Amino acid sequence: MGALSEAVIAWLAAGMLVAAFGYAAVGHGGASAYLAAMALAGIAPAEMRPVALALNIVVAAIGTYKFWRAGHFRWRLFWPFAAVSIPLAYVGGAITLPGHAYRVLVGLVLLYAGWQLWQSGRSGAEMRAVREPPLAWAMAVGAALGLLSGLTGVGGGIFLSPLLLVLGWAGTKQTSAVAAPFILVNSVAGLAAGFVAGSAQLPAYIGFLIPAVIVGGWLGAEYGSRRFANPVVRRILSAVLVVAGAKMVLV
Repeated sequence: MGALSEAVIAWLAAGMLVAAFGYAAVGHGGASAYLAAMALAGIAPAEMRPVALALNIVVAAIGTYKFWRAGHFRWRLFWPFAAVSIPLAYVGGAITLPGHAYRVLVGLVLLYAGWQLWQSGRSGAEMRAVREPPLAWAMAVGAALGLLSGLTGVGGGIFLSPLLLVLGWAGTKQTSAVAAPFILVNSVAGLAAGFVAGSAQLPAYIGFLIPAVIVGGWLGAEYGSRRFANPVVRRILSAVLVVAGAKMVLV
């Protein structure tokens, strides 16, 4: 179990189960929440990224399957973002930032994620007609988010989803159905790069976290693929992300 106590591991597992439920309901893997929980638990930055990516893979895989089964996935919307994001997520995953720089970068990502999650709790209703994204713009966005994904240990969905909705490139369900596989492929690429570079190592306690996120992710993806996610869950997760993000940046 490493240096963590059984109580801390149990707390992490419970928190990540709830996070996986809330994030999987909107097609996300939950990495930002996992990073937040680990930051609050005082886990070293070098350990945070591979754990977050590994848990992301599990939950995003479940979400990909659930939203695909529900008929919301669109290949034409997915591939332009993923084609460039995958190699750049690999590049980002091979880069090890200095501890302080990593903490600040992840802290800023968590603060943004908390704000975005709070905003998304207002309404899940469709607001406009959708149109296909321009190919060049989609690939440019995918490139930037892929690199950020590999560097920080998030899958990029927390950034992709609001862009798709605000720019009118997808509806709510289609956004979730694209975000899940986007997170999945970026997380696989980022974690693989870490293993190849020798900078990623999964701690033994991840064996207690994976079952928790499987349960939360399965229930959340089942709920979200059929109906809109509970905004209360999103608001609670948002508050946790902001606290953890502030801790990462300021401490």
